[in-house]
Amino acid sequence: MAVVVVESPAKAKTINKYLGGDFTVLASYGHVRDLPPKDGSVNPDDGFRMTWEVSPQSRTHIKAIADALRRDNRLILATDPDREGEAISWHLQEALRDRKAIGKETRIQRIVFNAITKSAIAEAMRHPRQVDAPLVHAYQARRALDYLVGFNLSPVLWRKLPGARSAGRVQSVCLRLIVEREESIEAFTTREYWSVKALLATPRGETYEARLHSLDGQVLEKFSLADANAAQAAAEAVEKRDLMVQSVEAQPLTRKPFAPFRTSTLQQEASRKLRMSARQTMGTAQKLYEAGHITYMRTDGIDMAPEAISAARQAIHSRYGAAYVPPRPHHYKNKAKNAQEAHECIRPTRMNIGADALAIAEDGQRKLYDLIWKRTIASQMAAARLERTTVRVASADKKVELRASGQVVLFDGFLKIYQEGRDDGPQGHRDGDTATAEAAIDMAADTRLPPIRSGEAAQKRAITPEQHFTQPPPRYTEATLVKRMEELGIGRPSTYAAVMTTIEERGYVRKEKGRLHPDPMGRIVTIFLLNFFRKYVEYEFTADMETMLDEISSGVRGYRDVLSGFWQDFSAAIAQTSPLRVAEVLERLDAALAAQIYPARADGGDPRQCPKCATGRLHLKTSRHNGGFVGCTAYPACNYTRPLGGEGEAASAEERTLGLDNGDTIYLKVGRFGPYVQRGEVAQANPKPPRASLPKGWALEDMNLPKALALLSLPREIGAHPEDGEKIEAGIGRYGPYVRHNKTYASLAAVEDVFTIGMNHAVQYLAQKSAKGVRSGGRSVVLKDLGTHPDGGAIAVMDGRYGPYVKWQKVNATLPKGMAPEAVSAEIALTLIQEKQAKPKRKAPTRRKGA
Repeated sequence: MAVVVVESPAKAKTINKYLGGDFTVLASYGHVRDLPPKDGSVNPDDGFRMTWEVSPQSRTHIKAIADALRRDNRLILATDPDREGEAISWHLQEALRDRKAIGKETRIQRIVFNAITKSAIAEAMRHPRQVDAPLVHAYQARRALDYLVGFNLSPVLWRKLPGARSAGRVQSVCLRLIVEREESIEAFTTREYWSVKALLATPRGETYEARLHSLDGQVLEKFSLADANAAQAAAEAVEKRDLMVQSVEAQPLTRKPFAPFRTSTLQQEASRKLRMSARQTMGTAQKLYEAGHITYMRTDGIDMAPEAISAARQAIHSRYGAAYVPPRPHHYKNKAKNAQEAHECIRPTRMNIGADALAIAEDGQRKLYDLIWKRTIASQMAAARLERTTVRVASADKKVELRASGQVVLFDGFLKIYQEGRDDGPQGHRDGDTATAEAAIDMAADTRLPPIRSGEAAQKRAITPEQHFTQPPPRYTEATLVKRMEELGIGRPSTYAAVMTTIEERGYVRKEKGRLHPDPMGRIVTIFLLNFFRKYVEYEFTADMETMLDEISSGVRGYRDVLSGFWQDFSAAIAQTSPLRVAEVLERLDAALAAQIYPARADGGDPRQCPKCATGRLHLKTSRHNGGFVGCTAYPACNYTRPLGGEGEAASAEERTLGLDNGDTIYLKVGRFGPYVQRGEVAQANPKPPRASLPKGWALEDMNLPKALALLSLPREIGAHPEDGEKIEAGIGRYGPYVRHNKTYASLAAVEDVFTIGMNHAVQYLAQKSAKGVRSGGRSVVLKDLGTHPDGGAIAVMDGRYGPYVKWQKVNATLPKGMAPEAVSAEIALTLIQEKQAKPKRKAPTRRKGA
């Protein structure tokens, strides 16, 4: 039987159903080889020779494939149709050659298909080819570049910036975007402005809203009414004049549907509408693809196969009627930088099957499929037709003019089933796949005006001045960050999920309510790179490198030439930075960050004077465990420290005063370790005022004085233990809420229990802890059974002391940050187990003789 190799067991299972008994379908479980994390894996002095190593967990899978080839000498490599898939096929080929499993008589074929359907696989089997060398070279160049940057730049960070963890070719540029947005927010100055709103009525008594457009013959700009006095004067000018409708203009508008999904737009929409991270989106889409429900999900293409377009039009006709089928199919052209048009868009494999008719048990998969199905069907539906009406209302002397506008959807077209989510702020325009001129039209709105006739009177019901303030640019969400990276041509859409996960796991960025905030160490690393390695975090340089990688894949450039050109300058930059001492680096960074971390004081005093000892100077410091902070140069005589953002309310938009208690001001602040509440000010007489961190899950905007006082009162004494009379108290510690009696700690289920638990329940929790040992609830609890590992043994998602994890035999793999236990599938679990096995085990410290 011919041996067919794919990446995952789920994909193998689906394909095996279509190929039948003449084929043996096996899984490689992803990449089988990688560059070992040690010096010399990429050798620039030997033509950038790369040393590849088969991972320990992959040896079993390689052996299974080699054993199968002894029975049949035909090998069919059916990995994914992209660079990574081509690279996996190449790695398999090379690893099998090293095992002598491939000989001269072995027939090797490479097949690709965009969807796991019987027809697509049959078509691919009729058109086999060889492994594409330029695609493999592009993969090798990308992998070598990432290795050279990470392996050479990260140690510089470790030595020069204690607490920094890593740097990467794309992750550092992504981090720069987030840090620069935060700097823009901090530098933003709020400006007040006013407008005047009028509630008007027709002679028939129907009301409508208008806004003052011009005053004394001058069109009002945004800041024309700068304060309340100017706004009140403008309102009085309107109030004392009679108004008449000058004109009513109706303008027909057409809105074309959105293009079908590609990788980046799917990630953006799933973030906006389903609150799924890029990583969750791609993992869920992978399962839909492997089950044969959608086409390949790592693609830059937005084109659709002719047969798919025909099927979509038939589905539209049968579901919604002929009026929703346009005369001609829609065709889309990608405007994204470095777009690869070789692949189709992301679409359902069966257009007539909606999410309601598809047997998908998992909620996340069903919602994502529904999103993909609606976007695909909508992309081939008729355009929406609208009418926008503008009404001009003015006084007889033309001193004041007001305008009202309304929008009506005359024919909903594609809007019947789909409307794209919208981003906020200046980046909130539509995706580049559609016309920019249409972006200003809010298709979801139907603000119909009452019948208004030119020349009729406009009766004044209410004239209201309204105060406004300019807003800073919003922090990035994953959706807006992906969008910005794609606009700049940074990275590839298939890597965005991994990049964002990495900068979060490194402690450079934290996510709060979907917004990406840079942590102190993330800011310091970015400033360090901008000062010492600016070229390599420039947006244009990174985008140009992506272009060169694309040119390698098309055979225009040689990958060794690209690597050589990069390495020559990069190695010189590393050499120039290596001799610098930590103190020199911090001095440079302190000067670069001075405007942000030492803002001018209201009293005109020296912003660098230590507020505690008044003699020392404030200076940037770093800690291996706590990241960056500001400390006093008189340490250890003075131990004053504060976060980079400062102690005052101006340090963060979320920081504020919550109220007074017994003469003390209670503050909500954000520090190096996250948000906290504080009683009183930091002063020489009170260097360490009482503080309490906000528990996990407590939102900043929900904080008030009673909640703050409750936190500051902890630990709470419950009473004396009935057996020995020693006190029992409740509090919140490193591992969450607890009750304590002597040295026995028992975890509580919820933070709120700390404030309400009584003596009976507290004693019960403590007794359970004493009886069962490690955890108050006993041993780790099974949250989800995932079946049997291919090598034997049960796989399960467990709830442990430090959170949920995947367990198989003696392997315990912690779930990535943000991944819900219920979202873990068998495939995800296998990947986590493999990653855990690949990590080197920590060696126990050796004891010296005589110690």
